[in-house]
Amino acid sequence: MTGPADTLPSAAGAAVGRRIGIGLMYGLWRPRVLGAWRVPSAGPLILAVNHTHNIDGPMLMGTAPRPVHFLIKKEAFIGPLDPFLRGIGQLKVDRTTADRAAITDALGVLKRGGVLGIFPEGSRGDGDFASLRAGLAYFAVRSGAPIVPVAVLGSGDQRDGNGRARHLPRLRSRIDVVFGDPFQAGDGSGRRTRAALDEATARIQKRLGAHLGNARRLTGRRDET
Repeated sequence: MTGPADTLPSAAGAAVGRRIGIGLMYGLWRPRVLGAWRVPSAGPLILAVNHTHNIDGPMLMGTAPRPVHFLIKKEAFIGPLDPFLRGIGQLKVDRTTADRAAITDALGVLKRGGVLGIFPEGSRGDGDFASLRAGLAYFAVRSGAPIVPVAVLGSGDQRDGNGRARHLPRLRSRIDVVFGDPFQAGDGSGRRTRAALDEATARIQKRLGAHLGNARRLTGRRDET
């Protein structure tokens, strides 16, 4: 028989995904990783990442000090990418509904002491954390896992005529990945009410926005996402 742990995204697969990410990201670009020492070396953790380009997820997988299980939109799981993404421990999520399977898997990863990666803006955009979905607060409050804010700067430099990041960054260009200090989203009361989640979301947004501003100043990318 198989138990719940047997159906969770593979921790070993995520470790393989990290090795693949290291090879690809450092082979194609020049990541500069700052603050990785802030990432707790063990225990459940949520990485909250700004999102301007499709390479942001692989970039985190290759630069984070621990293997990461990302929540990825179901549209990415097509053709041969489906078994590949599943094989490296990534989680498929339907963003149009409350995806109970994805929620169960994500909480299971955290309960197991793993790292969950989330783009709290929901989809690619300006990467400024201006619009957060409540999912991040739910996972953080429900699991008690700390959040580490992450700013990826430089991946969205190449933009189309509408100002959206569409093109791949120039090969061998520098991309900065800045990790912030871990923090708790909840207020310590353990409340999981809608009001508590709204308060947690506001708290998270403030911390993520402050981290992004600090990351821009630290890297000299003040006008970039």
